[in-house]
Amino acid sequence: THDDKAMKLMGEMYARRDMEFNDARKRMARMPVGSVHIDNPVSVAPGFNIGNVYVMAGVPSIFQAMLDNVIPTLKTGAKMLSRTIRCPFGEGEIGAALGEVQKAHPETVIGSYPKFDGKSYSTDLVVRARSEALVEAAAAAVEAMVAAVAARRTG
Repeated sequence: THDDKAMKLMGEMYARRDMEFNDARKRMARMPVGSVHIDNPVSVAPGFNIGNVYVMAGVPSIFQAMLDNVIPTLKTGAKMLSRTIRCPFGEGEIGAALGEVQKAHPETVIGSYPKFDGKSYSTDLVVRARSEALVEAAAAAVEAMVAAVAARRTG
């Protein structure tokens, strides 16, 4: 949005630094209505946030300086906990059984991440939840499911 008072102040700031407040800098200084300026202690690169979206400079040292001002303002919620179970089988072999484990533990999220090492398939199974007890219960069910698949293969 265009704010005549803000643009005047920015023009004065650039003048104090013997820099031209040209059209490119004016364009970079635009911010959406309702946004909040992010302080940048190391350069004139602008940044702002609106809601939960943060826009900052891309140069790593400038980004870090701006991030240092943003981090204390971030709200955190309940932490998501996770546990990874290594499974020696591909997703196709465990998919149906894993779906049943997920249904039995609806308060968790179970992700499957397939791998291929050039010889065989395996899958990392990641159980996520907001409490340790939920993670452990679902992880135990995943481990039992993997053991059952292994027993069927060797039995």
